[in-house]
Amino acid sequence: MLRIAVPNKGSLSGPAGEMLHEAGYQQRREAKELRIVDPTNEVEFFYLRPRDIAIYVSSGKLDIGITGRDLLIDSGADAEEILPLGFARSTFRFAGRPGTASGIDDLKGRTVATSYEGIVAAHLAERGVDASVVHLDGAVETAIELGVAEVIADVVETGTSLRNAGLEVFGEPIMKSEAIVIRRSGAEPDDTTEPKVQQFLRRLQGVLVARTYVMMDYDCRVEQLERAVALTPGLESPTVSPLHNEGWVAVRAMVPAKEAQRIMDDLYEIGARAILTTAIHACRL
Repeated sequence: MLRIAVPNKGSLSGPAGEMLHEAGYQQRREAKELRIVDPTNEVEFFYLRPRDIAIYVSSGKLDIGITGRDLLIDSGADAEEILPLGFARSTFRFAGRPGTASGIDDLKGRTVATSYEGIVAAHLAERGVDASVVHLDGAVETAIELGVAEVIADVVETGTSLRNAGLEVFGEPIMKSEAIVIRRSGAEPDDTTEPKVQQFLRRLQGVLVARTYVMMDYDCRVEQLERAVALTPGLESPTVSPLHNEGWVAVRAMVPAKEAQRIMDDLYEIGARAILTTAIHACRL
């Protein structure tokens, strides 16, 4: 049975559960559940603190896990990213009071407070900046107000909390993070679990594609087919079927969801009609 670590709370938990549900896996019904078994898919899910997941996976006790890229790197665990999941995106930045610094070189001799000591210390060392790093758990903005540090390094999503604290970001981003699937580094393929791991990854990839694309159907005149197909090439090729009315065909193709409205406008302009889109709930490529 495949053993998978899932975030039990925080910004990663809800979206991870939704994605797993869309991929056809049973999920917990109550937040207090720490372990469930999905016998149909032969998977056992463990709901753990996001910060601990990389440690459990690197130990080999769990086969794979879902966590944040920032948490994986900060942990220093012997685990590796195998699939980005596209949610819980954030940027890790330095911040301070206006005028404190304009770049990383200005941090020499200063103190930086952060909840991600591993990431920050490694980033400073790589750039030859000698600065002190203070580890705090949560609400690092207060460190400047209380004089614990002159600068903080934290995950920035909208920047609202920093602005409310009278702080501003500076310098280049330290890193960009998102939810990812991880496994132990250098793990040898196991004949009993590897097929399930690959199936799990295919299912999640199918969800990602389904969220990114929509299915578009429309009718067009045969003489406009080449122009229409150029607008909707699909993944390999669109499906084209003759209609009862001579000289007309029906076309079906997957198109990027974010471009669907523009494509519909362009199709209409060349004479396509009965243009519609439908959501894709699952797929395999």
